[in-house]
Amino acid sequence: MDYRLMASTFALVFLAEMGDKTQLATMNLAAGSSSRWAVFLGSAAALVATSAVAVFGGEALARIIDPIWLKRGAGVLFIVMGLMFLLSKPES
Repeated sequence: MDYRLMASTFALVFLAEMGDKTQLATMNLAAGSSSRWAVFLGSAAALVATSAVAVFGGEALARIIDPIWLKRGAGVLFIVMGLMFLLSKPES
């Protein structure tokens, strides 16, 4: 097993998920619930399921499209989304 890859994946996903709307929604569910374990297990299962879709989907795409083009495409999408956020007008 590639432990460096596992550690970098953990760090990236952990940092990406901190403070996002999913975490805030989970905090809200836990605050209004009598069973924090049910909220924890449900949210953990959902994250595992979405990660599985991403991993297997990425693996399937890599069989069809050269991985360098997938990385480049993802980079372009991140840049485009970042520009959209930077150039959008603030909501009042």
